[in-house]
This record gives sequence, C-alpha cells and structure tokens, in this order.
Amino acid sequence: MGRIFLLSPANCGGRRAGQILSDRAEFTLARRLRSPAGAPLGEVFAFMSGLYFRGKLAYARCFTRPPDPDDPMAAGGVLVITPNAGLRSADVVVTRESIRAFAGEPISLDNERYLRPLERSAQALRASVGPDCDVVLLGSVASGKYVEVLQPVFGDRLLFPPSFVGRGDMSRGGLMLRCVESGEELDYVPIAGATRHGPRPPKLAPLRSAGASR
Repeated sequence: MGRIFLLSPANCGGRRAGQILSDRAEFTLARRLRSPAGAPLGEVFAFMSGLYFRGKLAYARCFTRPPDPDDPMAAGGVLVITPNAGLRSADVVVTRESIRAFAGEPISLDNERYLRPLERSAQALRASVGPDCDVVLLGSVASGKYVEVLQPVFGDRLLFPPSFVGRGDMSRGGLMLRCVESGEELDYVPIAGATRHGPRPPKLAPLRSAGASR
C-alpha cells in the first residue's frame, strides 16, 4: 500500500505569523516570504506553528510512500490543508499575500471558501492516487473541521495515529520528532468508528538528540 499524509495548517493569525509578516523582520525566511519569489509553504507554516507543524512535516517526509512519486497531485506524499486553497504541496511557494489571505479565512464548516476547495482537491487526490493508497491525517480529529470534509471522500482509507488521542499540540509534535529520530513509524487506524477523545497519556521521555529538540 502507498501512504500519503495530510497536515493540518498553522495558525496564520497568531503571534509568530505576525513576526514573519512584519516589514521589520530581517531573518532569512521572512525576507524570502516577502520577496516576489516567495518561500515554501511547509517552511513558513513550520515557523508559524513551531514544534507541532515541524514534527508533522518531518514525520510525513520521513514515512510517506506515494504510489507515484512523480504524480503532481500527490505532491510527493506530503500535502497541507489550507484555509482557502484546499490541499497544497508542502513545497509549493507562497508569498506574504498568500499568508494574509489564509489568515482572513476561518477554518470552519460554515465557511464555503474553506470547505469547497478542500472537497474538490480531496476528490482530485483520491482519483489520482487510486484505491491502493492510505491517507493519514496528521491533525486534530477531536473536532469535525477536517474529518467531516475528508472522511466522505476517502472513507475507511482515511487514517490517523491513535497515539494522538489525549495529547496536546506540543506533545504530538514531540512524539513525531522522536519517531523520525528512531525510524519507528506510528500505528494508524481508520478514523471511522475510532475513539477520538481520551485521557492525557504519560509525558514523553526527552529526545536523545539535542539538535532534534531545538
């Protein structure tokens, strides 16, 4: 079976988003983002979200197995849910104007500008990858803002890691970085019928690598 990953987005209206969008920001990624050439979506979201998105991105890139690595629709097996442009490759280039447009759209099932592009791109992805590919959601399953859009499209092929249940964002990010470090992939179960709420699990052991915990 092939395997691709769908990553929930960063908060485009938070404090770190304000930092990277600032005219006064002089760090490299901010300068790239406000240039006409732009910067990769995954890198920008990793800065804005910190540990959680960085963990998702590193994990997805480590363990993805797209059925056709050259298929542009599968985008190398790592796609990001966006607030108004459906699913986009983590490597797609975005500009400061793109991020500001994302920030103006609530991720809500009541927002057609979020809902319809996501439905259309999910349907196109399903047709592109065929029946022998699992789709793993790395994001919240406790609410319906992603699941209720994606599950009708992918059915039982839409999976998630049950070890996410009960964890906060930082704990999930740390868990995924530990998996990348160890090379051990998480287990997955279909979202349909799964337990999506639960008690907080034990605290994670410290990362062995100082570089991975930065």
